[in-house]
Amino acid sequence: MRLSQMLFVTLREDPAEAEIPSHKLLLRAGYIRRIGSGIYAYLPLMWRVLKKVSQIVREEMDATGAQECLLPQLQPADLWRESGRWDTYTKAEGIMFSLTDRRDTELGLGPTHEEVITTIAKDMVRSYRQLPLHLYQIQTKFRDEIRPRFGLMRGREFIMKDGYSFHTSEESLKKTYQDMDRAYSNMLRRSGLEFRAVDADSGAIGGSGSQEFMVLAEAGEDEVLYTEDGQYAANVEKAVSIPADAEPSPFATFEKRETPGTDTIDKLGKFLKCSPTQVVKNVLYEAVYDSGITVLVLVSIRGDQDVNQVKLLNELTKLAPNYQAKTVLFLTVPDAEAQGKWATKSLPLGYMAPDLADDYIAGSKEVNSKFLRLVDRTAVDLTNFVTGSNESGYHVVGANWNKEFPLPATVVGVRTAKKGDRAVHNPEQTLQSARGIEVGHIFQLGTKYSQAMGATYTSEQGEEMPFVMGCYGVGVSRLAQSAVEQSYDKDGIIWPVAIAPYHAIISIPNISDAQQVEVAEKLYAELNQSGIETLLDDRDERAGVKFKDADLIGIPYRIVTGRSLKSGKVEIVERATHKSHEILIEEVNATLKNWIDAAIK
Repeated sequence: MRLSQMLFVTLREDPAEAEIPSHKLLLRAGYIRRIGSGIYAYLPLMWRVLKKVSQIVREEMDATGAQECLLPQLQPADLWRESGRWDTYTKAEGIMFSLTDRRDTELGLGPTHEEVITTIAKDMVRSYRQLPLHLYQIQTKFRDEIRPRFGLMRGREFIMKDGYSFHTSEESLKKTYQDMDRAYSNMLRRSGLEFRAVDADSGAIGGSGSQEFMVLAEAGEDEVLYTEDGQYAANVEKAVSIPADAEPSPFATFEKRETPGTDTIDKLGKFLKCSPTQVVKNVLYEAVYDSGITVLVLVSIRGDQDVNQVKLLNELTKLAPNYQAKTVLFLTVPDAEAQGKWATKSLPLGYMAPDLADDYIAGSKEVNSKFLRLVDRTAVDLTNFVTGSNESGYHVVGANWNKEFPLPATVVGVRTAKKGDRAVHNPEQTLQSARGIEVGHIFQLGTKYSQAMGATYTSEQGEEMPFVMGCYGVGVSRLAQSAVEQSYDKDGIIWPVAIAPYHAIISIPNISDAQQVEVAEKLYAELNQSGIETLLDDRDERAGVKFKDADLIGIPYRIVTGRSLKSGKVEIVERATHKSHEILIEEVNATLKNWIDAAIK
């Protein structure tokens, strides 16, 4: 492609809307254009990148025996009601675009396709002889993000590969899950990315186990905790660890003390001269179930620890049947407005005790009139601890469970693991931290969807059995931008060779110089004919402008037909290192072919 004929416009300044380097660079380099909030056009250079990523994904999926198909983006609400996820996706998480057609039929734009694919299997797969079966697609998905940001990282429309497998047993599922683990690792390696596979929470997708594939980058929204021995890695939402040991309590007897202005753990520790490991803090949450019942949750946890809201949500979801519900729609720390709807008197915030009285709650059909009391494992074994007194400005010291305070009946593990904690698999290993961008996620779904939707097959024994299912997703457009986030410099993008829109760009410093133009045209034709994808910058621009644009768009190799022509050579500059080579014109093709082959192996 000749740059003079391409839709190619670069910007010298960072767009105001862009927050992270990759978003700024893709806009500046003319790869994408914003059309609306979280909605982007993929321009010619970007589309070439996306096609290359898609092809790598497609090749790795096909190699496992998975079959490509294309599923509808428009999905009937009734399918999602069958699985029990319509309210979760349209109300709780609120990420599904929903609409009503002219027949008053409710529909949604698919953020994912478990319901559709389960319906297809239900209708078409009758016998165990047809299993295992693995279908996948590469398609545009939709999410109604509250705050779209970071360009293609968190957009409302994005390209994704999602695959679904059907099995007769957990053993068969695990084999495909392991195949996907290898395939996803291959995809990221072939794309030239540094990544880490980590244990993850299954979230609204559900299932017994899942793993995320994180591209490591400072701007990553997710925190990854891992050990140096390579034996453990997990998203912070899922990570477990051994917390620091609690220090001995300095208090031997129970008493109430005035503690003015100590509504935080830090202030309290300084005032009482005690370690936060000897404090039981009590955190209040408001959970709204899909049955319409609001449950007020009081979590007691060691003072130096934080509640992991994802882990808490999972614990509350397990308790949903107690409230005639299937799932939690909302989980929040209640603000003043929320408290005003159910609190009968002002809460002693910052000074609450584990036995905060139930009479703070006004009984109603919508609000459960008793606190659901949970205690994290970190607080269970504390003795002579410090905690609130249920009176503002006062705490108690020297308290003990089942003496001054009843130990809550439900013990949970909802603390947030953090850098520096000891590893569970080997306490001599400590957790390290890195930032990551989630580009892939694989799930062992089990029978969650098949049971809910009545999707069964006939077993070898003649029994009707629910499908055992797996689910596997890769964010194609997100992966492409994450490559930029991982590799750039002050001059622009540095694409990995395997997914760069072009392998090489020929820059003609002076288009009035007939020899420069002649050599450039000859190389342009020869390189493209031999399979080296090459751009020709034949624009009537200054050499400096052309060199800056070449660096900005990140093409791996820049060929300059300049002063070196006098000795029968051209200059080749490696984008990643800025290293310059003078190569004989007749050796350019072979040289580049060797470099490219080495880079993408």
